[in-house]
Amino acid sequence: MAITATENDGVSLTTDKISYDLVETDVEIITSGRRRIPGHSGVLAVALPVLKNIIEKPRKSHGGSSKRVIKILGVPCDAVSVFIRFLYSPSLTEKEMESYGIHLLALSHVYMVTHLKQRCTKGVGERVTVENVVDVLQLARLCDAPGLCLKCMRLIHSKFKTVEQTEGWKFLQENDPFLELDILQFIDDAESRKKRRRRHRREQNLYMQLSEAMECIEHICTEGCTLVGPSSNLDNNKLKTGPCSAFSTCYGLQLLIRHFAVCKKRVDGKGCIRCKRMIQLLRLHSSICDQSESCRVPLCSRQFKQRGEKDKKMVEDTKWNVLVRRVASAKAMSSLSQSKKKKSEVLLKEEAEDFIRIRKTKFF
Repeated sequence: MAITATENDGVSLTTDKISYDLVETDVEIITSGRRRIPGHSGVLAVALPVLKNIIEKPRKSHGGSSKRVIKILGVPCDAVSVFIRFLYSPSLTEKEMESYGIHLLALSHVYMVTHLKQRCTKGVGERVTVENVVDVLQLARLCDAPGLCLKCMRLIHSKFKTVEQTEGWKFLQENDPFLELDILQFIDDAESRKKRRRRHRREQNLYMQLSEAMECIEHICTEGCTLVGPSSNLDNNKLKTGPCSAFSTCYGLQLLIRHFAVCKKRVDGKGCIRCKRMIQLLRLHSSICDQSESCRVPLCSRQFKQRGEKDKKMVEDTKWNVLVRRVASAKAMSSLSQSKKKKSEVLLKEEAEDFIRIRKTKFF
Protein backbone atom coordinates (compact mmCIF):
# COMPACT_ATOMS: atom_id res chain seq x y z
CA MET A 1 0.00 0.00 0.00
CA ALA A 2 1.14 3.55 -0.64
CA ILE A 3 0.21 6.53 1.51
CA THR A 4 1.12 10.14 0.78
CA ALA A 5 0.69 12.72 3.52
CA THR A 6 0.02 16.13 2.00
CA GLU A 7 -2.25 19.07 2.64
CA ASN A 8 -4.12 18.48 -0.62
CA ASP A 9 -6.81 15.96 -1.35
CA GLY A 10 -4.81 14.25 -4.09
CA VAL A 11 -3.96 11.22 -1.98
CA SER A 12 -3.16 7.69 -3.12
CA LEU A 13 -4.21 4.96 -0.70
CA THR A 14 -4.08 1.42 -2.09
CA THR A 15 -4.11 -2.10 -0.76
CA ASP A 16 -3.94 -5.46 -2.49
CA LYS A 17 -7.73 -5.70 -2.66
CA ILE A 18 -9.10 -2.14 -2.58
CA SER A 19 -7.97 1.04 -4.30
CA TYR A 20 -8.76 4.31 -2.56
CA ASP A 21 -7.29 6.56 -5.30
CA LEU A 22 -10.73 7.81 -6.33
CA VAL A 23 -12.36 7.72 -2.88
CA GLU A 24 -12.51 11.08 -1.16
CA THR A 25 -10.77 11.17 2.21
CA ASP A 26 -12.94 12.43 5.04
CA VAL A 27 -10.50 12.17 8.00
CA GLU A 28 -7.24 13.91 8.74
CA ILE A 29 -4.71 12.60 11.28
CA ILE A 30 -2.53 15.38 12.67
CA THR A 31 0.86 14.38 14.07
CA SER A 32 3.32 16.12 16.39
CA GLY A 33 5.11 17.80 13.49
CA ARG A 34 1.81 19.25 12.19
CA ARG A 35 1.86 16.76 9.37
CA ARG A 36 -1.58 15.88 8.05
CA ILE A 37 -2.23 12.29 7.03
CA PRO A 38 -5.49 11.71 5.13
CA GLY A 39 -7.68 8.72 5.85
CA HIS A 40 -11.07 7.15 5.31
CA SER A 41 -13.60 6.98 8.12
CA GLY A 42 -14.87 3.56 6.97
CA VAL A 43 -11.44 1.97 7.30
CA LEU A 44 -10.43 3.73 10.52
CA ALA A 45 -13.76 3.05 12.28
CA VAL A 46 -13.29 -0.69 11.74
CA ALA A 47 -9.56 -0.74 12.55
CA LEU A 48 -9.73 1.58 15.58
CA PRO A 49 -12.71 0.71 17.81
CA VAL A 50 -11.56 3.37 20.30
CA LEU A 51 -12.23 6.14 17.75
CA LYS A 52 -15.40 4.65 16.30
CA ASN A 53 -17.76 7.00 18.17
CA ILE A 54 -15.73 10.06 17.19
CA ILE A 55 -15.49 9.03 13.54
CA GLU A 56 -19.18 8.21 13.21
CA LYS A 57 -20.43 11.53 14.65
CA PRO A 58 -22.20 13.83 12.15
CA ARG A 59 -19.75 16.13 10.43
CA LYS A 60 -19.94 19.88 10.93
CA SER A 61 -18.22 22.10 8.45
CA HIS A 62 -15.95 24.79 9.86
CA GLY A 63 -14.32 27.22 7.45
CA GLY A 64 -15.30 25.22 4.40
CA SER A 65 -13.73 21.92 5.60
CA SER A 66 -15.96 19.03 6.60
CA LYS A 67 -13.17 16.55 7.41
CA ARG A 68 -12.93 15.08 10.84
CA VAL A 69 -9.63 15.71 12.64
CA ILE A 70 -7.86 13.12 14.81
CA LYS A 71 -4.72 14.12 16.68
CA ILE A 72 -2.06 11.53 17.34
CA LEU A 73 0.68 13.31 19.25
CA GLY A 74 3.74 12.31 21.25
CA VAL A 75 5.33 9.99 18.69
CA PRO A 76 7.38 10.67 15.53
CA CYS A 77 5.45 11.60 12.39
CA ASP A 78 6.90 8.68 10.44
CA ALA A 79 5.79 6.26 13.15
CA VAL A 80 2.22 7.55 12.80
CA SER A 81 2.42 7.14 9.02
CA VAL A 82 3.55 3.51 9.44
CA PHE A 83 0.76 2.96 11.97
CA ILE A 84 -1.97 4.30 9.65
CA ARG A 85 -0.58 2.35 6.72
CA PHE A 86 -0.70 -0.83 8.82
CA LEU A 87 -4.42 -0.27 9.38
CA TYR A 88 -4.96 -0.42 5.60
CA SER A 89 -2.51 -3.22 4.89
CA PRO A 90 -1.15 -5.24 7.87
CA SER A 91 2.50 -5.50 6.94
CA LEU A 92 5.71 -4.23 8.54
CA THR A 93 9.27 -4.32 7.28
CA GLU A 94 12.25 -5.16 9.46
CA LYS A 95 13.55 -1.62 9.05
CA GLU A 96 10.26 -0.15 10.24
CA MET A 97 10.20 -2.45 13.25
CA GLU A 98 13.79 -1.51 14.03
CA SER A 99 13.08 2.22 13.80
CA TYR A 100 9.55 2.53 15.20
CA GLY A 101 8.85 -0.72 17.10
CA ILE A 102 8.61 0.98 20.50
CA HIS A 103 6.33 3.75 19.16
CA LEU A 104 4.12 1.28 17.32
CA LEU A 105 3.78 -0.78 20.50
CA ALA A 106 2.53 2.28 22.37
CA LEU A 107 0.10 3.23 19.56
CA SER A 108 -1.24 -0.31 19.21
CA HIS A 109 -1.93 -0.44 22.95
CA VAL A 110 -3.62 2.96 23.11
CA TYR A 111 -5.82 2.31 20.06
CA MET A 112 -6.37 -1.40 20.84
CA VAL A 113 -4.92 -2.85 17.63
CA THR A 114 -4.33 -6.37 18.97
CA HIS A 115 -2.55 -8.00 16.03
CA LEU A 116 -0.13 -5.07 15.72
CA LYS A 117 0.53 -5.15 19.47
CA GLN A 118 1.42 -8.85 19.29
CA ARG A 119 3.84 -8.29 16.45
CA CYS A 120 5.44 -5.29 18.16
CA THR A 121 5.77 -7.15 21.46
CA LYS A 122 7.65 -9.94 19.70
CA GLY A 123 9.71 -7.57 17.53
CA VAL A 124 10.73 -5.28 20.39
CA GLY A 125 11.55 -8.31 22.56
CA GLU A 126 13.92 -9.63 19.89
CA ARG A 127 15.71 -6.26 19.71
CA VAL A 128 15.97 -5.38 23.40
CA THR A 129 19.52 -4.67 24.56
CA VAL A 130 21.28 -3.83 27.80
CA GLU A 131 21.24 -0.14 26.89
CA ASN A 132 17.49 0.16 26.31
CA VAL A 133 16.16 -2.64 28.52
CA VAL A 134 15.03 -0.28 31.31
CA ASP A 135 13.12 1.94 28.87
CA VAL A 136 11.51 -1.08 27.21
CA LEU A 137 10.53 -2.47 30.61
CA GLN A 138 8.80 0.77 31.58
CA LEU A 139 6.92 0.83 28.28
CA ALA A 140 5.97 -2.86 28.58
CA ARG A 141 4.44 -2.22 32.00
CA LEU A 142 2.46 0.72 30.69
CA CYS A 143 1.31 -1.25 27.63
CA ASP A 144 0.30 -4.35 29.62
CA ALA A 145 2.77 -6.68 27.87
CA PRO A 146 3.66 -9.29 30.54
CA GLY A 147 5.74 -11.44 28.19
CA LEU A 148 7.95 -8.50 27.27
CA CYS A 149 8.17 -7.47 30.95
CA LEU A 150 9.41 -10.92 31.91
CA LYS A 151 11.99 -10.94 29.13
CA CYS A 152 13.31 -7.54 30.24
CA MET A 153 13.42 -8.63 33.89
CA ARG A 154 15.43 -11.73 32.98
CA LEU A 155 17.86 -9.68 30.91
CA ILE A 156 18.34 -7.21 33.77
CA HIS A 157 18.91 -10.11 36.16
CA SER A 158 21.52 -11.76 33.95
CA LYS A 159 23.33 -8.48 33.11
CA PHE A 160 22.62 -6.46 36.25
CA LYS A 161 26.14 -5.10 36.76
CA THR A 162 26.16 -3.73 33.20
CA VAL A 163 22.58 -2.38 33.42
CA GLU A 164 23.50 -0.48 36.60
CA GLN A 165 25.92 1.66 34.59
CA THR A 166 23.35 2.74 31.97
CA GLU A 167 21.61 6.12 31.91
CA GLY A 168 18.23 4.39 31.92
CA TRP A 169 18.92 2.76 35.30
CA LYS A 170 20.17 6.02 36.81
CA PHE A 171 17.03 7.79 35.59
CA LEU A 172 14.92 4.98 37.02
CA GLN A 173 16.54 5.31 40.45
CA GLU A 174 15.76 9.01 40.55
CA ASN A 175 12.22 8.94 39.15
CA ASP A 176 10.65 5.52 39.70
CA PRO A 177 11.80 3.91 42.98
CA PHE A 178 8.83 1.51 43.00
CA LEU A 179 9.90 -0.08 39.71
CA GLU A 180 13.46 -0.27 41.01
CA LEU A 181 12.15 -2.11 44.08
CA ASP A 182 10.19 -4.53 41.86
CA ILE A 183 13.32 -5.27 39.82
CA LEU A 184 15.45 -5.88 42.92
CA GLN A 185 12.71 -8.12 44.34
CA PHE A 186 12.59 -10.10 41.09
CA ILE A 187 16.38 -10.56 41.18
CA ASP A 188 16.25 -11.69 44.81
CA ASP A 189 13.45 -14.17 44.07
CA ALA A 190 15.33 -15.50 41.03
CA GLU A 191 18.47 -16.06 43.10
CA SER A 192 16.44 -17.80 45.81
CA ARG A 193 14.88 -20.11 43.22
CA LYS A 194 18.31 -20.88 41.80
CA LYS A 195 19.63 -21.78 45.28
CA ARG A 196 16.60 -24.00 45.93
CA ARG A 197 17.12 -25.81 42.61
CA ARG A 198 20.80 -26.38 43.39
CA ARG A 199 19.97 -27.67 46.86
CA HIS A 200 17.28 -29.94 45.42
CA ARG A 201 19.74 -31.34 42.85
CA ARG A 202 22.31 -32.00 45.58
CA GLU A 203 19.70 -33.76 47.70
CA GLN A 204 18.54 -35.87 44.75
CA ASN A 205 22.14 -36.85 44.01
CA LEU A 206 22.58 -37.85 47.66
CA TYR A 207 19.41 -39.95 47.61
CA MET A 208 20.49 -41.63 44.37
CA GLN A 209 23.90 -42.43 45.90
CA LEU A 210 22.26 -43.90 49.00
CA SER A 211 19.89 -45.89 46.78
CA GLU A 212 22.87 -47.26 44.86
CA ALA A 213 24.57 -48.09 48.16
CA MET A 214 21.49 -50.06 49.26
CA GLU A 215 21.57 -52.08 46.04
CA CYS A 216 25.29 -52.70 46.45
CA ILE A 217 24.83 -53.94 50.04
CA GLU A 218 22.22 -56.46 48.87
CA HIS A 219 24.45 -57.42 45.95
CA ILE A 220 27.51 -57.94 48.19
CA CYS A 221 25.65 -59.91 50.86
CA THR A 222 23.76 -62.04 48.33
CA GLU A 223 26.22 -62.67 45.47
CA GLY A 224 29.52 -61.25 46.63
CA CYS A 225 31.83 -58.95 44.67
CA THR A 226 35.64 -58.98 44.28
CA LEU A 227 36.62 -58.75 47.99
CA VAL A 228 33.54 -59.50 50.10
CA GLY A 229 30.74 -62.03 49.85
CA PRO A 230 28.55 -64.54 51.70
CA SER A 231 30.33 -67.31 53.58
CA SER A 232 28.73 -69.98 51.36
CA ASN A 233 30.19 -68.38 48.26
CA LEU A 234 33.57 -67.94 49.92
CA ASP A 235 33.73 -71.57 50.94
CA ASN A 236 32.83 -72.78 47.46
CA ASN A 237 35.19 -70.31 45.74
CA LYS A 238 32.29 -68.78 43.85
CA LEU A 239 33.15 -65.21 44.73
CA LYS A 240 33.14 -62.87 41.75
CA THR A 241 36.53 -61.63 40.62
CA GLY A 242 35.38 -59.05 38.11
CA PRO A 243 34.03 -55.58 38.96
CA CYS A 244 30.26 -54.96 38.88
CA SER A 245 28.45 -52.12 37.13
CA ALA A 246 28.56 -49.85 40.24
CA PHE A 247 32.13 -50.76 41.12
CA SER A 248 33.19 -47.46 42.74
CA THR A 249 30.31 -47.55 45.25
CA CYS A 250 30.55 -51.30 45.67
CA TYR A 251 34.30 -51.26 46.32
CA GLY A 252 33.96 -48.52 48.96
CA LEU A 253 31.27 -50.53 50.75
CA GLN A 254 33.45 -53.65 50.65
CA LEU A 255 36.28 -51.81 52.37
CA LEU A 256 33.83 -50.44 54.93
CA ILE A 257 32.44 -53.94 55.64
CA ARG A 258 35.91 -55.38 56.07
CA HIS A 259 36.82 -52.59 58.47
CA PHE A 260 33.55 -53.07 60.37
CA ALA A 261 34.33 -56.77 60.86
CA VAL A 262 37.73 -56.23 62.51
CA CYS A 263 37.47 -52.78 64.12
CA LYS A 264 38.60 -52.88 67.77
CA LYS A 265 37.13 -49.47 68.64
CA ARG A 266 33.66 -50.79 67.85
CA VAL A 267 34.27 -53.82 70.04
CA ASP A 268 35.70 -51.77 72.92
CA GLY A 269 32.77 -49.34 72.77
CA LYS A 270 35.01 -46.31 72.15
CA GLY A 271 33.25 -45.50 68.90
CA CYS A 272 34.47 -45.33 65.32
CA ILE A 273 33.23 -42.96 62.63
CA ARG A 274 33.50 -45.55 59.87
CA CYS A 275 31.67 -48.13 61.95
CA LYS A 276 28.91 -45.65 62.79
CA ARG A 277 28.55 -44.95 59.09
CA MET A 278 28.22 -48.66 58.37
CA ILE A 279 25.59 -49.05 61.11
CA GLN A 280 23.60 -46.17 59.61
CA LEU A 281 23.70 -47.82 56.18
CA LEU A 282 22.54 -51.13 57.64
CA ARG A 283 19.76 -49.37 59.54
CA LEU A 284 18.69 -47.58 56.36
CA HIS A 285 18.61 -50.89 54.52
CA SER A 286 16.47 -52.47 57.25
CA SER A 287 14.02 -49.57 57.01
CA ILE A 288 13.67 -49.96 53.24
CA CYS A 289 13.85 -53.73 52.91
CA ASP A 290 10.47 -55.42 52.45
CA GLN A 291 11.88 -58.99 52.53
CA SER A 292 13.37 -59.04 56.00
CA GLU A 293 12.62 -62.75 56.55
CA SER A 294 14.69 -63.90 53.57
CA CYS A 295 17.14 -60.98 53.40
CA ARG A 296 20.81 -61.94 53.81
CA VAL A 297 22.02 -58.50 54.86
CA PRO A 298 23.27 -58.65 58.49
CA LEU A 299 21.00 -57.24 61.23
CA CYS A 300 18.20 -56.60 58.74
CA SER A 301 15.42 -58.41 60.63
CA ARG A 302 16.53 -58.17 64.23
CA GLN A 303 18.10 -55.20 65.98
CA PHE A 304 17.14 -52.31 63.74
CA LYS A 305 13.50 -53.37 63.39
CA GLN A 306 13.11 -53.56 67.16
CA ARG A 307 14.93 -50.29 67.73
CA GLY A 308 12.80 -48.54 65.13
CA GLU A 309 9.62 -49.60 66.92
CA LYS A 310 10.88 -48.22 70.23
CA ASP A 311 12.06 -44.87 68.84
CA LYS A 312 9.07 -43.95 66.71
CA LYS A 313 8.12 -41.05 68.97
CA MET A 314 11.55 -39.43 68.86
CA VAL A 315 12.07 -36.25 66.83
CA GLU A 316 15.08 -37.77 65.07
CA ASP A 317 12.90 -40.56 63.72
CA THR A 318 10.73 -38.03 61.91
CA LYS A 319 13.75 -36.89 59.90
CA TRP A 320 14.83 -40.50 59.52
CA ASN A 321 11.47 -41.50 58.09
CA VAL A 322 11.67 -38.66 55.58
CA LEU A 323 15.12 -39.90 54.53
CA VAL A 324 13.83 -43.47 54.22
CA ARG A 325 10.90 -42.41 52.03
CA ARG A 326 13.06 -40.33 49.71
CA VAL A 327 15.74 -43.01 49.34
CA ALA A 328 13.02 -45.59 48.66
CA SER A 329 11.53 -43.27 46.04
CA ALA A 330 14.94 -42.75 44.43
CA LYS A 331 15.47 -46.52 44.41
CA ALA A 332 12.12 -47.08 42.72
CA MET A 333 12.86 -44.43 40.09
CA SER A 334 16.30 -45.91 39.48
CA SER A 335 14.92 -49.43 39.03
CA LEU A 336 12.22 -48.08 36.70
CA SER A 337 14.76 -46.27 34.53
CA GLN A 338 16.99 -49.35 34.49
CA SER A 339 14.10 -51.57 33.41
CA LYS A 340 13.24 -49.16 30.60
CA LYS A 341 16.88 -49.10 29.55
CA LYS A 342 17.03 -52.88 29.54
CA LYS A 343 13.84 -53.10 27.49
CA SER A 344 15.21 -50.65 24.94
CA GLU A 345 18.48 -52.60 24.76
CA VAL A 346 16.56 -55.85 24.23
CA LEU A 347 14.45 -54.25 21.48
CA LEU A 348 17.54 -52.89 19.76
CA LYS A 349 19.21 -56.28 19.99
CA GLU A 350 16.15 -57.99 18.51
CA GLU A 351 15.96 -55.46 15.69
CA ALA A 352 19.65 -56.00 14.94
CA GLU A 353 19.18 -59.76 14.89
CA ASP A 354 16.16 -59.44 12.59
CA PHE A 355 18.14 -57.17 10.27
CA ILE A 356 21.03 -59.64 10.12
CA ARG A 357 18.62 -62.52 9.51
CA ILE A 358 16.93 -60.65 6.63
CA ARG A 359 20.31 -59.79 5.09
CA LYS A 360 21.38 -63.43 5.25
CA THR A 361 18.17 -64.66 3.60
CA LYS A 362 18.64 -62.17 0.77
CA PHE A 363 22.22 -63.19 0.04
CA PHE A 364 21.76 -66.92 0.53
